[in-house]
Amino acid sequence: MNNYQKNNDVLGTVNRGTPAESGLCTLCRADCKGRCETWLSSLKGRKLLYPRDFGTVTAGSANTNHIGVCYNNLRIQGYNYGTQGLQPGLTNNADDCIFPNVSLETEFGKTVKTKSRVPLMTGALGSTFIAAKYWESFAVGAALVGFPIVIGENVVGVDKKSILKNGKIESAPELERRIDCYLKYYDGYGAIIVQMNVEDTRNGVAEYLIDKYGDKVVIELKWGQGAKDIGGEIQVSDLDYAIFLKERGYVVDPDPTKPSVQEAFKNGAIKSFARHSRLGYTDRDTYVDVEKDFKDSVAYLRQLGYKRITLKTGSYGMEALAMAIKYATDTGLDLLTIDGSGGGTGMSPWNMMESWGVPSINLHAKAYQYAKILAAQGKDVVDLAFAGGFAREDHIFKALAFGAPYTKLVCMGRALMIPGFLGANVEGALYPDRRAALSGNWDALPSSVTDEFGSSPEEIFAGYFDVKNKVGADGIKEIPLGAIAVWTLADKLSAGLQQLLAGARKFNVSEISRDDLFAANRATSRETGIRYVTDIGDETAKKILNG
Repeated sequence: MNNYQKNNDVLGTVNRGTPAESGLCTLCRADCKGRCETWLSSLKGRKLLYPRDFGTVTAGSANTNHIGVCYNNLRIQGYNYGTQGLQPGLTNNADDCIFPNVSLETEFGKTVKTKSRVPLMTGALGSTFIAAKYWESFAVGAALVGFPIVIGENVVGVDKKSILKNGKIESAPELERRIDCYLKYYDGYGAIIVQMNVEDTRNGVAEYLIDKYGDKVVIELKWGQGAKDIGGEIQVSDLDYAIFLKERGYVVDPDPTKPSVQEAFKNGAIKSFARHSRLGYTDRDTYVDVEKDFKDSVAYLRQLGYKRITLKTGSYGMEALAMAIKYATDTGLDLLTIDGSGGGTGMSPWNMMESWGVPSINLHAKAYQYAKILAAQGKDVVDLAFAGGFAREDHIFKALAFGAPYTKLVCMGRALMIPGFLGANVEGALYPDRRAALSGNWDALPSSVTDEFGSSPEEIFAGYFDVKNKVGADGIKEIPLGAIAVWTLADKLSAGLQQLLAGARKFNVSEISRDDLFAANRATSRETGIRYVTDIGDETAKKILNG
């Protein structure tokens, strides 16, 4: 049973649809007029950390849902003395130990370190049309803030303008557009990561990118994701395009080359086609075979010249999880993203997404255990990113602490896309001539924007002038409002995370640990290894009382 609240009177937020554990609606719409917490945070920024209507209200917690095992049943520790991780030049006096002085900078990687201003990264934004439509907002926003963004699988394969000869890429305009868009504003923090699946590997994505971009691009091998246990999908409603994708070598369902299917489409009985990717390692019988194949693939990428290589795996069982952590560690990969069930997707079979795979908290608990086993053997464990249903600053804290010291980033999918949609809708409403190019969905600003925020970008986005300060008075004219919304949301998440870390007396995100969490019920404690709320510190408490 889903007991997550739909309305939050304290913050003035409401979900249009049924909320998931992340707080996002299970079905998030690009044309939504508000106003879930993430939507509103993309306009208000850090102001949404606090109850509304200050001066006329008091507020109390409504969080009583501590049944079962989930991330919401991990709670965050706070301490009443001490400090850890103060930046050079700061002292442990009360004037220096303030939450704005908490450093959120992190880095990942082995030989080459990749820096990020905040411990965030996007999920894989691949061949779904919604990723292409709003890419400029996502990419520019990520580059300005300074966190990694991932170009997902199949971008070249579905691009009508890409040119493949003898099965290999000669031209990839959409892929290049996405990379160039990010690199235009890249300032040394973050990264552009390009993912490869079976078809991408066949098409020569790795070879094409290393020749064109060199070490500016991080390459990612793709094992899976939390939303589904088959390859990626998109849906197309054009028969000719469906045939094009079939000829490109994809699985298209139903088969658009069949006369009966074409007749059904022309008569309206079939209205769209699903394009699917292939499963990997179908010709491997044991994990030993997979290990050899994987290590050969990594060696080949290094031979091509890639200095940074990452891996993305999904919510398979414990065997696959152990394989991913060990093989990534043994080959010196720079990052392993572990995506649990309970996250989101651009398109997946719904009941598959609802019922398959290992839930995030269980998968991540085992990931920590397995990383610890390798560390005890003296291995330099691969840096980890946790994904699967995260949207708020408390989620970021919990995921980082849960996997500490191995977890360096928290991967967010839908949450970091919402500001892109919202900004494009605002910009399209304010400037109708841009609406089509931006994929804006609003003819006019809705009352959910005008009544509270205003009718100009300067009024609507709390982060507008911070971005203007970064890019200049002329530069701000070229920044999509969706990117400003990404900045605004990231600022709220950052401030909230700084506050939680300061409360735990950790003034550098690298100091976070599993001891900064406790379990709200015994079941969560048993499954995660996080101690129960009243067990932590109980021994010390009794020493104080008996001392």
